[in-house]
Amino acid sequence: MTDLILGLDNFGDVPLDDSGNLVTHAAAIRQVIEEAVLADRLGVDVIALGEHHRPEYSISTPETVLAAIGARTSRIKLASGVTVLSSDDPVRVFQRFATVDAISNGRAEVILGRGSFTESFPLFGYDLENYDEPLEEKINLFVQLLSEQPVTWSGTKRAALENADVFPKTESGHLDTWVGVGGSPQSVIRAAHYDLPLMLAIIGGPPRRFAP
Repeated sequence: MTDLILGLDNFGDVPLDDSGNLVTHAAAIRQVIEEAVLADRLGVDVIALGEHHRPEYSISTPETVLAAIGARTSRIKLASGVTVLSSDDPVRVFQRFATVDAISNGRAEVILGRGSFTESFPLFGYDLENYDEPLEEKINLFVQLLSEQPVTWSGTKRAALENADVFPKTESGHLDTWVGVGGSPQSVIRAAHYDLPLMLAIIGGPPRRFAP
């Protein structure tokens, strides 16, 4: 029998203070850190922080906040929910999460996806007309990086790599990695193709619509 894993998901929503005014983004981030510290103390298994680039959410770099949490906690798993790989660089994503893994003594997990919003595409210079293509190519590279061995790779979305070694390495030689999807069959097939575990995000509508 598999143990039940209890987790929290947080986008760093900007809340109202006691006077009914929105707090600052900085205060919202600090509040998320305190929530995670409390969750660690109470026995929650994992906290996942989403990436957004819009005014109602304070977290645009989940791994930075996760590193702060990792330095103040001892057992809770530290995940993204999700890392928008389509508009990021796989090498830098691996490096950042390997760093979180080091700070937290091996508790980092990265959940890769396209996200439920598209504001990161124009912000970082990506064309929304090619919404799906970048993720396929970048997951292909990220999976090779997970071997933590020199990588030779070429594609259309970033510079080619020739026997490139990426640092830091994780102490365990393994970075827990998931693919987060919103339910499209192609996304599920992609995760299966790369033999990565699937995180199914039911963020709207009845759960039964995800049965297929």
